[in-house]
Amino acid sequence: MIDDMRQLIDRLLKVEALHAGATTPGERDAAKAAIGRIKKKLEQFVETDPPQEMQCTFSNHWSKQLFCALAKRYDLQPYRYHRQRHTTVMLRVPRGFLNEVLWPEFEGLNDVLRKYIDEMTTKIISEAIFKGSAEEEIREQSLIGN
Repeated sequence: MIDDMRQLIDRLLKVEALHAGATTPGERDAAKAAIGRIKKKLEQFVETDPPQEMQCTFSNHWSKQLFCALAKRYDLQPYRYHRQRHTTVMLRVPRGFLNEVLWPEFEGLNDVLRKYIDEMTTKIISEAIFKGSAEEEIREQSLIGN
């Protein structure tokens, strides 16, 4: 299990380095330098594209946590208003930075994380609850009301 987590972390770091503009293996190893490059991009966007309040909605807690962590890493402050759903995150950010940098990086990392969570869930269910397919049966028509 620990090896699986280490592999996941390594995959996430590689995806992050790719989105930060890394082109060599040496750059991929320099995660701190990647963060610095992305912060520099944010500064450039702020000069030409003033921050706007943006709303993001997530379908699960893990994706929301990942997005908030990325935003905070780049010194952005995610928040939500009182009575907004827990799946909603507000962020004051230049639209260009969100669309061209932050969101694509989030999607890449989220995809890797979601696949890992799906694989682990399937493995745990198969080993601990039911060996074989846990998928539901597909039927041609409903028997309800007949």
